[in-house]
Amino acid sequence: MKQPSQSRPASFVALAFTSWWAASVLMAAEPEVDSARMEQISTRMHEFVEDAQMSGAVTLVSWNDRVVYFEAVGQADIDSGRPMRRNTVFAIASMTKTITATATMMLQDEGKLSIDDSVSMYLPEFRNVVLEDGSHPGEVTIRHLLMHTGGLGGTQQNQGSLKETVEHLVRQPLLFEPGSRWKYSPGLTVCGRIIEVVSGSPYEQFLKERIFDPLGMVDTTFFPTQEQQRRLASIYEPGPEQRTLKASTHWLTKLSAERTPNPSGGLFSTAADLVRFYRMILNGGQLDGQRVVSEPAVRQMASIRTGNLTTSRPGAGWGLGWRVVRQPQGANRMLSPGSFGHGGAFGTQAWIDPERRIIYLLLIQRTKFRNNGGADVHGEFQNLAASAIRDGQPESAPQ
Repeated sequence: MKQPSQSRPASFVALAFTSWWAASVLMAAEPEVDSARMEQISTRMHEFVEDAQMSGAVTLVSWNDRVVYFEAVGQADIDSGRPMRRNTVFAIASMTKTITATATMMLQDEGKLSIDDSVSMYLPEFRNVVLEDGSHPGEVTIRHLLMHTGGLGGTQQNQGSLKETVEHLVRQPLLFEPGSRWKYSPGLTVCGRIIEVVSGSPYEQFLKERIFDPLGMVDTTFFPTQEQQRRLASIYEPGPEQRTLKASTHWLTKLSAERTPNPSGGLFSTAADLVRFYRMILNGGQLDGQRVVSEPAVRQMASIRTGNLTTSRPGAGWGLGWRVVRQPQGANRMLSPGSFGHGGAFGTQAWIDPERRIIYLLLIQRTKFRNNGGADVHGEFQNLAASAIRDGQPESAPQ
């Protein structure tokens, strides 16, 4: 069903928040921001909704540690007519990996592990891994897991608990000698299990106590409450007719009693929560006086570590749990070299541009759109936002 359009609210009206954000964020037009250009984000997102490229979206732009744009358009659920709102909850899928990577680096900060340690130091079952030809590989390190160079294959879906999932993974042969190639993998899932072993806490509890609670990320969870479930955005895929959508399902979003925390893709969150996490990372590991992870650890995560290995996207390499832009191009043409971020299976995406101190956050829920359905939703959002901020950087005209 193609969803109806909705009225387009002004994006720079002062907002009265009832959450922890109230004191720190009032969105008003500022001299450095071209509000007319920024407002085009809402216009363009509405056009994508009307063209059935998505049911709705939440877009947020932070610059110099303040939110300069935050808007919701379209519908979170088409059948019920529930509108998309700024506090809509999204399945962020693989964006979970950057949070798992950060938790791993926190343990290195505390001297409880080194990312150059062999995984078998913490998970003895890794002593039994073999290559596809039956030979024994070199040691898989935590660094390999974080960079997707460990040779792990298979699904990123949990097979029971994290312990059971790792036991399943090590029964599969490695696809290549660790460190010799790059392949997107369930390596961060293994990191989640290492976090449990090293910290002595369940993985999800470690994240809550050490990252979510300190940062005030009140809606970030593997297990949405009934109230949060009422705010969940539904997932859609292309319908049987042109310019239509139909409801879609995915194992990542099944809230059954058998659900277990998935370090590679299981989190749900909101824009307000996620920008707190990304601001912390942009500020070198701290926010509002709260140190979460060290600045050297952030530099390690956000720098290309894969060298000349071929990775998944042209012009980019991988740090530790994060994709890093080497040569801006395509949808990321407006980003500065050295920008870093991650996307999710349902179209969610965030990029941090440390040179311009901009955070771009786009939350949508769609799947099975071949080649973005012919629509560069991510690129157009980022390009409009980048060109609306006057910070001495050359403007990039919308395309």
